[in-house]
Amino acid sequence: MPFGNIGIPGLVLIVFLALIIFGPKKLPEMGRAFGQTLKEFKKSTKELTNDVVEELKDVKEEVKKD
Repeated sequence: MPFGNIGIPGLVLIVFLALIIFGPKKLPEMGRAFGQTLKEFKKSTKELTNDVVEELKDVKEEVKKD
């Protein structure tokens, strides 16, 4: 977990700074964009993992045939 040692005070400070820098109207848009990006990343990672697992299964079957 990359943000495991920030803690509550650190998160409050980050949110406060983001409010100052971007303003309250821009933050929800940025949050949605970040969420969509994270969702796409997870989806792509899962698809890639599934492809690798399927390829390994195929290779194992080929090895067993020989």
